[in-house]
Amino acid sequence: MTIDVILPCLNEEAALGWVLGRMPDGYRPVVVDNGSTDRSARIARACGAKVVHEPRRGFGAACHAGLLASSAELVCFMDADASLDPIQLPRVSAAVLGGRADLVLGRRVPRTPGAWPAHARLGNAVLAGSLRRRTGAPLHDLGPMRAARRSALLGLGLTDRRFGYPLEMVLRAAASGWRIDEVRVDYLARKGRSKVTGTVRGTLRAVADMRRVMADHRRPSDCPE
Repeated sequence: MTIDVILPCLNEEAALGWVLGRMPDGYRPVVVDNGSTDRSARIARACGAKVVHEPRRGFGAACHAGLLASSAELVCFMDADASLDPIQLPRVSAAVLGGRADLVLGRRVPRTPGAWPAHARLGNAVLAGSLRRRTGAPLHDLGPMRAARRSALLGLGLTDRRFGYPLEMVLRAAASGWRIDEVRVDYLARKGRSKVTGTVRGTLRAVADMRRVMADHRRPSDCPE
């Protein structure tokens, strides 16, 4: 069975060779170039990846473009910056393949110094706690490595095209009665310059996007009378 791996990409030439070179057998990379000005697209093609160009900037825009361009029954998502090891993709997809879960997220465990700055870890912990209370899903991380079935994801009708996309996916999945789980994956120091978690400004922007999505998907019980 072939599984498509969607990799949103913005100027990741320093990392792509390592990431694509460690893709397991049966996992087909779909690199979504979100306006790179470096050699990312060229390197991706040279490594045998399918390259999709998404001119509209935004993490969610890139992820969704990859989802639309994929053709496999099961898809995975992961960052293209070498902070996650593709060799661990089978660990994330196993429960979906086995019919034990509908959506699985990789719970990041830092393995190298500086992999997960304190400000980014704190923001993630706060959002994950809110998500557990909201959905009942046993999640401790809004991990970017995840797996689900493509047709089911398309059926969720995801609309966010910024950093709220991963959170909206979980909220809509929970509202639809999906079985959601997480497994531990290694988290490494990224290669190249971070656009999000490596900077306080980037983290605050991501958190703001996710809070907006959380507010837009309030349960009836959350709303005032």
